[in-house]
Amino acid sequence: MQTELERLGFPAQNCIYNPAPERGMFSSIQCAARWRDWTSDLTHWAIILGDQPHLRDETLEKVLGLCVTQPAKVCQTAHRGNRRHPVLLPKAVFAQLAASTAGNLKEFLGGYEIAVCESDDAGLDLDIDRPEDYRKAQQWSIRRGKE
Repeated sequence: MQTELERLGFPAQNCIYNPAPERGMFSSIQCAARWRDWTSDLTHWAIILGDQPHLRDETLEKVLGLCVTQPAKVCQTAHRGNRRHPVLLPKAVFAQLAASTAGNLKEFLGGYEIAVCESDDAGLDLDIDRPEDYRKAQQWSIRRGKE
């Protein structure tokens, strides 16, 4: 990852490193919350999975629109009643992540009021963690392209 960021000319001072990545995604999110160089005028942070480039633009626009109307709440997408990423966090909530003792993001979010926007985007259910997940996503993408 670092080699690719360097190749792209991404400024090293803007990289946030997780010294214990084996602790999982939530520990990486907490490292981001502890980083002190965020632009002070940011009002929200979006937690979007790296394996979700297939989400429809309308899905992202919908959750962003919800964030505009519910700026003090955590805003999250859902598909068929199941909450999914992306999740948008207001500044005050994001700041609380740094010292949280929660074991994961879902547990952390349990303490906050969440505004949910239901979406029919089946891509929200795709979780690409293994080679077979990737093959499934490829097939889904091919079928979706024919619709």
